[in-house]
Amino acid sequence: MTGAVLRLDEVGKSYQTGTLHVDALRGIDLAIDEGEYVAIMGPSGSGKSTLMHILGCLDTPTSGSYRLVGVDVGELSEDELAQVRNRLIGFVFQQFNLLAHLTALRNVELPLAYAGVPGEQRRRRALAALDRVGLADRVDHRPRELSGGQQQRVAIARALVTDPALILADEPTGNLDSRSTRDVLALFDELHDQGRTIVLITHEEEVAAEAQRVLRIHDGELRTPAVSR
Repeated sequence: MTGAVLRLDEVGKSYQTGTLHVDALRGIDLAIDEGEYVAIMGPSGSGKSTLMHILGCLDTPTSGSYRLVGVDVGELSEDELAQVRNRLIGFVFQQFNLLAHLTALRNVELPLAYAGVPGEQRRRRALAALDRVGLADRVDHRPRELSGGQQQRVAIARALVTDPALILADEPTGNLDSRSTRDVLALFDELHDQGRTIVLITHEEEVAAEAQRVLRIHDGELRTPAVSR
């Protein structure tokens, strides 16, 4: 551990729709250190999606502060937020979010292309990431030619290719069968063992149990964390 990758201090998020005022998050205090593997759980409407959006710099707090690797996210412009999302955060989504017309290799190269990395370096790093997730023999396959578990591994390779400070996984096993779920969770375990910082959003107890620390959110408030292992 070398310090906090992310820190939220008294973070709140409110929405106003007409006369309706909603406090989606209330006074969230949270610090996650480098190399931690944390699961955040909560029922529908608990605020976990709002929290995920803030952690991923897809939204900003109404109150309080969020620092990612020491940078106050609230002070960044939209362009700067986009750069943070691309370079510091590796996203893994339930729906995979792969481009159907691109090969696995090209999908993994995308974040590097957005960052302006030269072509040969992009290819080399993408091939290494796909090899890391066990898909060195599927680099030229398109998503429709891959199983759900393989598509999610492509998505994980894409998340890894920029060497991000944080891997943020939103219900990453939600569309997978039990065998593929085990494979993906085993891969997250390996990444954690290698020192990666992982935040996993889930509603499944057995998925959360894989994490080093489990946090529960309810009515926009984080409850006392439980240590799962």
